Amino acid sequence: MNLNLIEKKLANNDLLTRADAVELLKISNQSDDFYRLISIANALSRKEYGNKGYIFAQIGLNAEPCSGGCRFCSLAKDNFSVEYPYRLTVDEAVKAGLDICSRDISDLFLMTTADYPFEHLINIGAKLRKSVGNSIRLVANIGDFTFEQATQLKQAGFNAAYHIHRLNEGMDTDISPDRRIDTLNNIHKAGLELYYCVEPIGPEHSYESLADEMLRAREYGVNVMAAMRRIPVPGTAMKKRGTISLLELTKIVAVTRLVTRPKRSMNVHEPTEMALLAGVNQLYAEYGANPRDTLAQTNKGRGFSIQRVKCMLENADYIV
Repeated sequence: MNLNLIEKKLANNDLLTRADAVELLKISNQSDDFYRLISIANALSRKEYGNKGYIFAQIGLNAEPCSGGCRFCSLAKDNFSVEYPYRLTVDEAVKAGLDICSRDISDLFLMTTADYPFEHLINIGAKLRKSVGNSIRLVANIGDFTFEQATQLKQAGFNAAYHIHRLNEGMDTDISPDRRIDTLNNIHKAGLELYYCVEPIGPEHSYESLADEMLRAREYGVNVMAAMRRIPVPGTAMKKRGTISLLELTKIVAVTRLVTRPKRSMNVHEPTEMALLAGVNQLYAEYGANPRDTLAQTNKGRGFSIQRVKCMLENADYIV
């Protein structure tokens, strides 16, 4: 791989091509080029983000069997493996959100299963917005929705929505790829910001498919980007497929950073210090339900606390 050419393209603000992305992803994780690649991504983020680091927090509002049929998810109805089902009341969700918003975060995600009542989310978002003012960005991480619902989210005080066309959508999920893309378009048309991620990455996914999602994110002009590896959750149909290494994830993060060029932040999920050397300047803290966890309260399991991710960012010399 000619990394000199890649650096020249970046210096000229030329966009990397799909072929560039695939060739970068093919770099051996044991080669000198691997370290040069992550160094290029790291330098780009340090320069463009000014060493600014971000903590995003997410609350899983419910743990209920979901009709989305995602084979990798602990909340899917066919392999529901969370220790017990629950749904926070509106008041409980608002209280939890206010507590988290009082700490060192910039964005609060409200996550639900695909069947969660939309009116509850609108109510929670509106109450949180009234209480926190404009100091915190509110992000909806929910199932697919219409343009009218996207408009309602914006009117309720949501700034953005996290939504993606997953790898192997329609094969490893029961959701139509076209429906996912319709929602992406609805987010864009309604004036909500789109947060995107290449996920859930497993050993079986081709580099071409990863590059396609990077380019999809770039076409939507995303400013907040991420890459996430699939966690082999016990009890799910995907457990036997395994997971990629953190070294491989770090390379994918670096390539994602260079290809999509997000203007605000680059995330890795789940948090890992290794990727903080590859252009990552933002990490997630998680509370409540988590589709990669079987504990009902992920902060007691896989979920990282706000303080933990803050320490990780600061140890990487990011200013939170």
